[in-house]
Amino acid sequence: MAPSTPALPRRALLSLPAAGLLAPGARAQTGTGPASTLNLAVAAPVTSLDPHYHTLSPNNMMAEHFFDQLVGRDAKAALRPALAESWRLVDDTTWEFKLRRGVKFSNGHDFTAEDVAFTYRRVPNVVNSPGSFGIYTKAITGTEIVDAHTIRFRTNGVYPLLPQDLSQVYIICKAVGDNVTTGDFNNGRAMIGTGPFRFASFNPDDRVVMTRNDAYWGEKPEWSQVVYRFIPGDGVRVAALLSGDVQMIDVVPPNDMPRLRSTPGITFAEVPSLRCIYLKLDTAHDVSPHITDNDGKPFTKNPLRDLRVRQALSISINRQAIVDRVMQGAATPIGQMMPPGANGYVADLPPPTFSIDRAKALLADAGYPNGFQITLIGPNNRYVNDAQIIQAVGQMWQRIGIRTRVEAMPFAVLAQRQAKNDMSAMLIGWATAGEPSTAIRGNLTTRIPEKGFGTVNFNGYSNPRVDALTDEGLRTSDDAKREAIFGQAMRVAMEDVALIALHMQKNIWALKGGLTYEARADEYTMAGGAKRAVG
Repeated sequence: MAPSTPALPRRALLSLPAAGLLAPGARAQTGTGPASTLNLAVAAPVTSLDPHYHTLSPNNMMAEHFFDQLVGRDAKAALRPALAESWRLVDDTTWEFKLRRGVKFSNGHDFTAEDVAFTYRRVPNVVNSPGSFGIYTKAITGTEIVDAHTIRFRTNGVYPLLPQDLSQVYIICKAVGDNVTTGDFNNGRAMIGTGPFRFASFNPDDRVVMTRNDAYWGEKPEWSQVVYRFIPGDGVRVAALLSGDVQMIDVVPPNDMPRLRSTPGITFAEVPSLRCIYLKLDTAHDVSPHITDNDGKPFTKNPLRDLRVRQALSISINRQAIVDRVMQGAATPIGQMMPPGANGYVADLPPPTFSIDRAKALLADAGYPNGFQITLIGPNNRYVNDAQIIQAVGQMWQRIGIRTRVEAMPFAVLAQRQAKNDMSAMLIGWATAGEPSTAIRGNLTTRIPEKGFGTVNFNGYSNPRVDALTDEGLRTSDDAKREAIFGQAMRVAMEDVALIALHMQKNIWALKGGLTYEARADEYTMAGGAKRAVG
């Protein structure tokens, strides 16, 4: 997209030369020449380009194009070297990371340990973060720069998960300065990274344009330019693929799969997801803001604080029906936050048994034989068929006497509602990092910001047993024992209905023009992963 066109708002900033950028509506080049351009479309827009502002998958997968972590992850979520070539535990409280040499930032500055230390100082101090990355740096109690390419981190006791944690944090250049703001990233000034692409422009809720970083230290992408578009509407996104406006889309709507599979030239990349779709329930408020009796009068107490009510809401949901009818089979019913086969999955913790009669009995036991009224909110542009899911849940709750008002909204609005805990029940998702600690710490522990617990637990759930098991797991160096402890924590939280897990998504991308894509379990749509088919 040409930066000089009237269609581009003034707030979008171009930090690289305009030559070669597509004009609005231009078709992507598919040739093999140096000026080849990839047009792709994703369902969820970013909330910021600041790589430390919001622990949100759309933000993270955008950051992956411009920035690197010390420790990376492959398509199966396994750890791999990135800006750190190696790491080791020096003693029980000291981790040492050897940094990659010869790496430069997009401004030409050499990457050194100083940039790492600068980054980790900034992470917990980002102003107004709705989901802090501080959960991933909280274990670090001290930093020692041994030399330009060696850095050591101190922890308070044994902490075996530091490499996993640091795979979630993107390294920025210290040259951006101590006072760099989220706005400086959004306007492009601070978009200085070591990643495979360089920033060109950002038009919020529309697109990001990027160009290949020819000085990138790793495998360079095929594309000299990428137009990374945000198209939340399922039908519009599919139409853009079929018309050739884009060559690749994510979050393929299940209802469109039969038509796309029968269309010549369309191919797919598919993989089971690490994302759990679940419902949050408000237990923070003494009187929940969107719950009333059947006459519309507020209760004097919050029904969601009663375990029997939470259990009734959970078992009244027919998860298999949602998977079969709403998701068209592109999901797996779940009763926990980890997918089958993953590290931390609890094999004998199945989805709760669906039972209308049992749910009604639990409500009666809790003192609500006639139910009550509740508002269920959720996004309409973030997860596969998200608006349809909350409609289905609302209808299922109606069958046990819970009169449910459903409100679907853009994810950016929902994120602000979550941060203020302006909800009684909400649909949301969490993509695990391939092991259970981040899901447990972020969602199931008591919200203790200074400890890195409950970073997105705005809804007030608190169980001392879950907190104690999480603490124990984080101090356990033996992998098998740690996994068993986290499994206990997950079991306690799920039996207490800390949240209502619904299903794990399946990640599906559709491509045309002879492209291939390595499907990623973390659902990230990476421009560098799109390649022309050979032969």
